[in-house]
Amino acid sequence: MDKMEFESILLPGVDDKRPIVIAGPCSAETEEQVMTTAKQLADRGIKIFRAGIWKPRTRPGAFEGVGSEGLRWLQRVKKETGMYTATEVATAKHVAEAIKYGVDILWIGARTTVNPFAIQEIADALEGCDKPILIKNPVNPDIELWIGAIERLYKAGVRKLGVIHRGFSSSDKKIYRNSPQWHIPIELRRRFPNLPMFCDPSHIGGKRELVAPISQQSMDLNFDGLIIESHCDPDCAWSDKDQQVTPDILDYILNLLVIREGETQTTESLGELRKQIDELDDQLVELLSKRMRVSREIGTFKKEHNMQVLQASRYSQILEGRIQQAEKFGIDGDCMQKILEAIHEESVRQQIEILNQN
Repeated sequence: MDKMEFESILLPGVDDKRPIVIAGPCSAETEEQVMTTAKQLADRGIKIFRAGIWKPRTRPGAFEGVGSEGLRWLQRVKKETGMYTATEVATAKHVAEAIKYGVDILWIGARTTVNPFAIQEIADALEGCDKPILIKNPVNPDIELWIGAIERLYKAGVRKLGVIHRGFSSSDKKIYRNSPQWHIPIELRRRFPNLPMFCDPSHIGGKRELVAPISQQSMDLNFDGLIIESHCDPDCAWSDKDQQVTPDILDYILNLLVIREGETQTTESLGELRKQIDELDDQLVELLSKRMRVSREIGTFKKEHNMQVLQASRYSQILEGRIQQAEKFGIDGDCMQKILEAIHEESVRQQIEILNQN
């Protein structure tokens, strides 16, 4: 697709100073809960109020949102606090209802982004829409699906586009609810440097104590904004109570954030360090090239002696030994394993290529 030109998603009266903050409860539960939370957030300077009206849940029987009735509560929030409002949409009907009630920002959830048919339905419903639309990453770590959703909305004439990084589903729940895999939003930013990017530390962490460190990490990676779940009484929330913070705690978190202004603050010493990184990267590429040349020689030997490509015991020895070695030098073992797996995959590919040569 040709280069996409995006328009500003900033609404009148919202400062473009990082971070742009969208906050509010996971779900709109009652009118009282919505209004209490909104007023507390407004008192602390939050300009954009979020609340889930329709909630896609993993299993039936869980609270799936109050539906369109909650949109009237968002209208009241806007009228009484002056805040803008935001909610998630997953169908064309949701889009029509949200627009009818004057919701200012719509976002598309991770479970919807993963489905091109659903995205196309929403894109058709949003054709020519002038509201800011934010797209969460798909549940699985597939940057092309994420980009595909952006392209579908862009083709529908939507220009006020942004994305939300909420992490990726994983069976490994060591720390995070959803693995951040920061390299994926970093690559998205590389491809679309002018696309506004928000971080959702609530869904990445899954625990309220992780909201602050993940928020700081996203700011260090030059994200434009944060979308954080905040509830007037989180322990009594009807959905995702463990990852919601009170407006007071949210205010505390935001006040502690250190905002570094990226490239504009580049110094001579930083330039020298970056030069060293470039030189080391060049050496790494050269070493990998040499390693692959040896792998191809091994592939030729295996072909001549009618040997299979994959030697499982040898690969296990390499993994175990190199990971231990890396950890002694302060490199995370999981990181080293991913690097080794990528190198091994390319080595196998090249050896198979040799075996299939006539």
